[in-house]
Amino acid sequence: MATSTTPIERLAAAGVAVWLDDLSRERLRTGNLADLVEQGVVGVTTNPTIFEKALSQGDAYDEQLRELAAAGADVDDAVFRITTDDVREAADVLRPVYDRSDGQDGRVSIEVDPRLARDTERTIAAAKSLWSTVDRPNVFVKIPATVEGLPAITAALAEGISVNVTLIFSLDRYRAVLNAFLAGLEQAKANGHDLAPIASVASFFVSRVDTAVDARLDALGTPQADALRGTAAIANARLAYGVFRRSSAARAGRRSRRPARTSSGRSGRRPASRTSATPTRCTSTSSSSPARSTPCPRPRSARSRTTAAPRTTP
Repeated sequence: MATSTTPIERLAAAGVAVWLDDLSRERLRTGNLADLVEQGVVGVTTNPTIFEKALSQGDAYDEQLRELAAAGADVDDAVFRITTDDVREAADVLRPVYDRSDGQDGRVSIEVDPRLARDTERTIAAAKSLWSTVDRPNVFVKIPATVEGLPAITAALAEGISVNVTLIFSLDRYRAVLNAFLAGLEQAKANGHDLAPIASVASFFVSRVDTAVDARLDALGTPQADALRGTAAIANARLAYGVFRRSSAARAGRRSRRPARTSSGRSGRRPASRTSATPTRCTSTSSSSPARSTPCPRPRSARSRTTAAPRTTP
């Protein structure tokens, strides 16, 4: 039996679903993303910061930028075109994983413009535009869990759009997200959509909680306080997972083929957490190492998933 040779392969062999918290045209053009998928990466997540970094490095986007400028595209139009093109191509690279896993893995996330976080109607319109423009079934549209974002989550799911809910900080907001998810599925069913391919993941941000709590622990300056550093994130993620488990029974008969997920991840140096509406997953992300995502329990089996952003080719 051949031994695993890379960290990604070892994680995959251990049952971890590895996601890449990074995307660039260079990764796509050089075949690096395809190589990582062959090693065991089963998903990609993106955000405006990731694309900003990609655009600022190298010349992979120069030709398209010149074409867009010549066509009179403004900055927002250019960013929209570039990012949706990259996500579409990444989704095609991941499509075999999506098909092989029956939609469990092989997905790519693209985020609604964060400037719309307090505007429900424009968020809904943006989600529809991203979904239709990328036009791939294995895509998540990221929507923030602001008060204004909650009805947008429901509306997007009602249209058959798979959603990645981001910016969740509290258990109360997580419960509201679960309610928005269930309402969205009910509306989708009423609208005649097949619920089977509709998925969502909720990103429960533990890192910010950890950072805030650790600062207070540092201020205490005691050995006991120091011993507690970094534990708030895990405690919060465990509580969120408990909410997910308790909500499972309530979802019986009302959910898509894939239940809502809960996951935790790492952003920068601090753990962050994510949750989803496909089978629950717990995700750990690092800016310097491969992402690790741990799916919360599935109906038939449990598997771990991780999300990471390697800065260099493994």
